[in-house]
Amino acid sequence: MPSWIPASGHALRHAGIHFDAIRISGLLGEQVAYEIMQFTDFQAGPIVRSRIGERSMYFLVPPGTASAHLWPARVDALVRKGSDFVGVPALDGLTYPLDWRSRPTAQDPFVETALLFELLMKVVADEIPAVR
Repeated sequence: MPSWIPASGHALRHAGIHFDAIRISGLLGEQVAYEIMQFTDFQAGPIVRSRIGERSMYFLVPPGTASAHLWPARVDALVRKGSDFVGVPALDGLTYPLDWRSRPTAQDPFVETALLFELLMKVVADEIPAVR
């Protein structure tokens, strides 16, 4: 497992070092997580679910890749510039209020950034009612 995953509980990790993170809150985050899990046959790579305040999903993508896309409103790209931190839970044990919606694996150490962007834009487009 990656060295940035704590052995127990959870730990804050600075975005942009081991990974960039795309934060999507509320129902939109849950829908995008569902879509990418379905598309990848449940091999999406690391997605952290946070139950702090409004529920959010953190899609952990390769470092340096989040700024390659123009993310829509309600989506935050957390990268090395600034002081963005992401809570990362251990793989096992008590990690509340964080848990894994999808775990990293040797085959899928990150969520694929371009695929995440494509599926997010599809979900956002589906939210907009057709103009008649």
